[in-house]
Formats: sequence, structure tokens, C-alpha cells
Amino acid sequence: MCTLVRMGYGLLALAIAAEVTGTTAMKYSEGFTRLWPSLVTVVGYVLAFALLARTLKTLSVGTAYAIWAGVGTAAVAAIGVLWMGESAGWAKLTGIALIVVGVVVLNLGGAH
Repeated sequence: MCTLVRMGYGLLALAIAAEVTGTTAMKYSEGFTRLWPSLVTVVGYVLAFALLARTLKTLSVGTAYAIWAGVGTAAVAAIGVLWMGESAGWAKLTGIALIVVGVVVLNLGGAH
């Protein structure tokens, strides 16, 4: 794999982490009424979009966005179950598994 593509995936991982952090903080912002979680939310999303934009210089938009959205969604759902007391029924776990499988298939079949 080319160095630029590896760097693109590294930036994409950072974009996902920033988006997941922002989304998690949003839960604690209580509708943007609490200062620090609200600031973490805003900074997380600004950083996530900036890093995603940089990622698109080396990765295709369809693949990058699908991975960003899919992994972010699965991670936030897992955080909700593990640390926020959300239910983990078979339907939710199956959905998360399907998202992960979809991201893997996109990655295996996508051209760079």
C-alpha cells in the first residue's frame, strides 16, 4: 500500500476518533447547556471534518465517507451500550456487526 494511502487511513482514523469524541460529548452537553461538553462537541466535529477533508486528498470520497460514517456509528453505538447503559439487544448487535462487515467489504473491494 502506498505511503499516501496509509497516511490517508491514519488521518481517517483520527477523523473517526474526533467525531466519536464529539458525539459522545454531545450526550453530556445536555442540549448545549453545559459549557465543557459543548466545547468538546464543537471542537470534535470541526476537527473531524477538517481531518476528513484532508483524507479525501488520498482516498476516494465514497470509501472514506462510508468508513467514517460506518465505523463512527458502530463505535458510538458500542459506547452507548458499554458506558451509557443503553440496551444491547440482538437487533442492535446485528446492526453493528453488519456495519462492520459493510466497511470491511468496501475496503476489500474499493479501488484507490
